[in-house]
Formats: sequence, structure tokens, C-alpha cells
Amino acid sequence: MSVFPNLIAGEAVPAREVVHNINPSDTRDVIGEYAMASREDAETAIAAAAQAFPLWSRTNALQRFEILDRIGTEVGARSSEIGDMLAREEGKTLKEATAEVLRAGQLFKFFAAEAYRANSEGLPSVRDQIGLAVTREPIGVVGIITPWNFPIAIPAWKIAPALAYGNTVVFKPAELVPGSAWLLADIINRSGLAKGAFNLVMGHGSVVGDAIVSSRQVAGLSFTGSTRVGKAIGHTLFERGARMQLEMGGKNPLIVLDDAPLELAVDCALQGAYLSTGQRCTASSRLIVTPGIHDAFVARLIERMTALAVGDARDQATDIGPVVSKAQLAIDEHYLEIGRTEGACLAHGGERLNRKTPGHYLNPALFTQTTNGMTINRDEIFGPIAAVIPARDYDEALAIANDTEAGLSSGIVTQSAKIIRHFRDNAEAGMIQVNLPTAGMDFHAPFTGRKQAGYGPAEKGSYARDFFTAVKVTHERFI
Repeated sequence: MSVFPNLIAGEAVPAREVVHNINPSDTRDVIGEYAMASREDAETAIAAAAQAFPLWSRTNALQRFEILDRIGTEVGARSSEIGDMLAREEGKTLKEATAEVLRAGQLFKFFAAEAYRANSEGLPSVRDQIGLAVTREPIGVVGIITPWNFPIAIPAWKIAPALAYGNTVVFKPAELVPGSAWLLADIINRSGLAKGAFNLVMGHGSVVGDAIVSSRQVAGLSFTGSTRVGKAIGHTLFERGARMQLEMGGKNPLIVLDDAPLELAVDCALQGAYLSTGQRCTASSRLIVTPGIHDAFVARLIERMTALAVGDARDQATDIGPVVSKAQLAIDEHYLEIGRTEGACLAHGGERLNRKTPGHYLNPALFTQTTNGMTINRDEIFGPIAAVIPARDYDEALAIANDTEAGLSSGIVTQSAKIIRHFRDNAEAGMIQVNLPTAGMDFHAPFTGRKQAGYGPAEKGSYARDFFTAVKVTHERFI
């Protein structure tokens, strides 16, 4: 069996502890053994990044462009291979996994171009014979901690801007899905970066993650994960004065109004709630539906759900892959029981499924007759489970949509231009989707949430520089 090491200061570093990477579509399939770094390994990686920072931060735009463009080109060229790994280890369908890898390549190419953009601004002073300049500089060593649900796209949209703006990186992927991250890290490691400018340390959050978060050599941390963990990390970072960029999930609504085209509404709900096995922070887990379309919407959605093929993620006929792990499957089943206990009607799905191979297969579930106060409509479940919430009209639907602690993505299906304008201006979320699924954003647009969905500057696009650079203001007297 292949053993995959950590990558520190350009070198392969084995570890005493390894973890088996298990295929959720076939739990007999062990993909490989991946090194679990110790705290000492993490500290070595941080020191290497700190040592590399003076050199990498002073490389010119052409060098950064060529390296990042080279990474993006190789990622794209190997999309079939890496996509197969992603589907095999995470359970996302092969089509979705390959698309995610292609997106990762596009992100590196986008930020390669960002390396050329001006990081300075000349402003006229209000005083005579005084010069005024505003410049941006890299912040230093950046810690990057990513989740298991998008194991190559999310690392790409954090690592690429960090390097483009001249920072050095210590990267800890989710220990549940190290394979895709390792392949990406190997490509980065061979790209021509200064040794130590990029480091991969795989391991437990309580060990490796804590070492990164608590190190005073780490100037900032970009984290995607649960709200509970994000808050704890944020407290530590604030105490030591480090920068933070925290993306902590959502409980996203999709409003369906009476005038919505039925098939479009059902398509948006089906894609938003159930693709990627519902394991997306932008998934539409709350379907808020008005009376005139409610019954037809529910009936058609169940009809479409019944036709979904649940199976091996790498089978071309599969629409929905397995849940990522045994532990996540138990969480999903826990919430299914809570929903029933609190009085929701389980209108479809929710049972484990047997397939040719032993895997974590769950029939996508739909609750009806729910209220927004139910636990299933408050907590982020992170599985193929959605609930329909009836609303009298648009005004009540909007109030329900906004009644959440996590304002990440919010969607609506309607033909009314007046309502669309009102929704755009009054939906309390960082990202608004009109007649589209709540999941799915352009790679060059910012990714951002409100309330407890996130804290700190937006991710992706040119807005990423607000986190990865520090502003310096210089006044000069001419003599």
C-alpha cells in the first residue's frame, strides 16, 4: 500500500502515525496511508515558511505568474486523474469531482493574473509639497485549514491568492480526505517555488491545527469549517493579534413563490439540496414555499427524487454518491430522528440503501409540514436532507429566510421583477441567487457570508487581497 508523506520545505517527511484513506462508496477499498504530522512537524513547517518569506515575498510578478499558471495548467491537464481520486475518497460523483478539479485549475490561473495587478495607489495629499502613497504588502506566513467537502477547490482558492500576493503557506487539509490535497500539494511542491514557501502538514486538528493557530509566526489564518471550531479559532487568533478569515457554513433558504415555473423551481431545489450529497455549506436545506404552488412543488420534487440514482460515486450512472463517512452518516440519521420526533413529516427517503459494495448510502430525504423553529431548520446538517417550510406570502417567506444565524447564500424562484429587486436588497445573506440553486458561484466572484456564516474579508476574486495583504500608507515631504 502506498504511503504518502508530509511535504515540508520541499522535502518528503514521513510520520510515525498514518491514517487509512477509505472509499465511502466501498469501505473495503483503502486508497492509501497518509502521514499524520506531529506538533513538532507542524512547527518545523511553520519555521520553514517563515524562513522562506523574505525571498518569496520579494519575487517579481512575472515569477509568481509563471509558477501559479504552471500549477493551474497541470491541475487542469490531470483533471480526470485527480477527479477520480476526489470521487473515490469523498463520495462526490465523478462528474462533480472532475468539475471541481477543473475549477481549482481555473482558480490558480486567475490568481496568476492577479500577481500582475497594481498593489499601490497614488493619492494627492491635501498638504502642499507632501507626497502620499498607499501600498499593499504580503502579511507573512499564512495558515490554511480546509474542510472535507471540497477537498481541492477550497484549498485552491486559499493557497493561490496567498502565494500570488507574496505570502508563504502552511496547509492542513481535512484528515478525512487527504488524497486530493496531497496530489495538489505535490504539484505545487514541484512548481518552482522557493523551498519552504509552501508546506503540507496532514494531521489532526487538535494537533496540527492547534499548532498553526497558536503559533506567533503565523500572521494570519484562512479557515473553512464548523461554526463551533471557527469561533474557538477566532478567539485564539484575536488574543494574539493575528488576521483571520473564517468561513463557517450556512443554513440556506430557497424561496419558491406561486408564480415560479414549476420545473425550474424543482430543478433549483434538487440541485441545491441534494447534489454533492447535500454536503455543501451553500446547500438549500430550507425550502420556503407559498400556498399556490406548495402541493405541486412537493409532489414533483418527490417524483424527481425518486428517480435519482444513488450509488458508487465513480459509476457514470450515479446521480448522488454516498455520505462521506460512517460518522457523518450517523449525524444525518440523528437529525432524521430529531425531525420525526419534533413532528415533521418525512415525506420521502431517509433510509440506508444497500448497493453492490458496502458504503455509506443514504436515500435523500425530504421533510414537509415543518416550521422554521424546528432543529432540522436551525442546525446545519451537512447531508442530503431538506425541509419544506410553508409561508403565507412573499413577506412571510422573506422573514423566514432571514431568520437564521448563518446568512451565507439565499435564493428565490419568481418571475416578479419587483420582488426580485426587493429580495436582492433585503435578503440577509452574503450571496444571492435568483432563479438559480443556492449552491454554485463563479470562480472569480467573492465568496462571503453574513452573521455567523463567516468573519473577516471575503474569499475569492480580487477581494481576496484584503485578507492576504496589509495596507501601508506613506507620507513624504519633498525638500
